[in-house]
Amino acid sequence: MKTARQLLEAYLIAIQTTDEVGKLFAEDGALELPYLKSLGQSGRTEGPENISKMWAGLKKAAPGFEFIDIKILIETPDQVFGEYSADTMWGDTRYQQTYMGRLVAENGKIKLLREGMNLYPVMKQMGLIKS
Repeated sequence: MKTARQLLEAYLIAIQTTDEVGKLFAEDGALELPYLKSLGQSGRTEGPENISKMWAGLKKAAPGFEFIDIKILIETPDQVFGEYSADTMWGDTRYQQTYMGRLVAENGKIKLLREGMNLYPVMKQMGLIKS
């Protein structure tokens, strides 16, 4: 059975093959991206199929998206907290961001992954904030 750390590491790689990412989640598992609420989206995706679809949509917008510079900061067998970054092109714009994620594992699957990030640079790039 996979530990929380193994699941987080597998997730960060599996986004490259979006069909595989959902398989890491429990049937009632959820991916929470609360920062998306600020951009008018729900911020929570539930179930393996929906999570794979969400990532497939993101990969269409940013085909080269991947997580890099992975640092595990806190770890127990059923929970892990880490930081990871992205540095890719989103359309014609370079997208750079550091995320933090807390993963809760249950029975070798992801029960919950909640990510956070600094929204200011993203909103500024989108023209939602004028400096």
